Amino acid sequence: MKLLLAGVNHRTAPVQLREKLAYRTEEIPGALLEIQARGAKEALILSTCNRVELTAALDDDFRVETLIESLLSHRTGLTIDELLPHVYRYEDTEAIRHLFRVASSLDSMIVGEPQILGQLKQACTQARDSGAIGTFLDAVLTRAFNVAKRIRSETEIGQNAVSVSYAAVELAREIFGSLNKKRVLIVGAGKMSEGAARHLMRAGAAGIFITNRTAERADELARIFRGEVIPYEQFPQRLSEVDIVITSSAAQGFVVTREMVRKAIEARKNQPMFLIDIAVPRNVEPSIADIEHAFLYDIDDLQRLTDQNLKTRLDVAQQAESIVTDEVTRLEARLREREVTPTIVSFQEQLEAIRKDVLGRYRGKLGDLSADQEETLEALTRGIINKIAHGPISEMRRQAAGSSDGELVSVVRRIFKLRDR
Repeated sequence: MKLLLAGVNHRTAPVQLREKLAYRTEEIPGALLEIQARGAKEALILSTCNRVELTAALDDDFRVETLIESLLSHRTGLTIDELLPHVYRYEDTEAIRHLFRVASSLDSMIVGEPQILGQLKQACTQARDSGAIGTFLDAVLTRAFNVAKRIRSETEIGQNAVSVSYAAVELAREIFGSLNKKRVLIVGAGKMSEGAARHLMRAGAAGIFITNRTAERADELARIFRGEVIPYEQFPQRLSEVDIVITSSAAQGFVVTREMVRKAIEARKNQPMFLIDIAVPRNVEPSIADIEHAFLYDIDDLQRLTDQNLKTRLDVAQQAESIVTDEVTRLEARLREREVTPTIVSFQEQLEAIRKDVLGRYRGKLGDLSADQEETLEALTRGIINKIAHGPISEMRRQAAGSSDGELVSVVRRIFKLRDR
């Protein structure tokens, strides 16, 4: 079984491209089925604001290009030639390493951020519910979750960790110097919005307004953070009341348009308005950046803050990378041993069948045997078989634990004419 991974992230592709590839939650089950129809045995899709990745367990003759084509299968307006310069591809060892680094937030825009592990677990659950996760990917992902847990317990990577929502609020604080007396509108009521509201409260924002297509979730956040709910259909008319807009909605298309902001700036008598769009696909029309007194930042603009975060956490990250390397080696040995197990079982079954066949042919010549003699004969013949099997089985396991090309396994299967299980 081969492991392939293909994707784009915040380092390889701008938000303008990532948003074209992003999957809505409801699209993923169908996309997983399509990847399997293309030949993958097992599959996983991870789609977040900073990455879109497809992982597949498959036969050796599966082409990585097929997986990359799957990235485009659900999107129009983007060609394979446009996509290829931004795509990274990993196989086997490097695919395992990448998954471990993603789960441990070593590959995140903000090293140590806690959200990615939950997002990966959610992607795993969705793939499992869709029947796309089998024993191979289950073993890899389970180990990835354990590696993330080990890194958080053995290093300080999670200490004072920040998130994208925190970085968005820090950007707002940099712009204004202080958020006291500033009024903020949060568009969307998911996890990112909840995180932004929490950080805004700590930063001393004077008023937090929340709007969301689903009113119940907006009401819930407003109760938690003592904010005010603005009905979704009314928020464009109330934009002029706020100094900062933070958007993190799962809506498709632009939620905040150029015309909305133009009218709001006029009503504010040209007082500046800052918009921070941390959604992918983006919620805010990019041309708003051209409006005087409107200042727009998207998720890629947070990179400056995250670069500073990376420098301060470099030593911790290096310690975590050592753990990842150790865990990759362990998992590879385990997977290789699992690959050889069917051959060992078939080998043992074949030898047992030979033992029974020979014993059956000579059994009549031995005459009547007592129960003790029968037991002794069984023990004797089984002992001979076990002695014969011990050497080849031990060597197959030893080679599996190392980096052998599996030549001995092939030889044993040919000599004893073992069938695939």
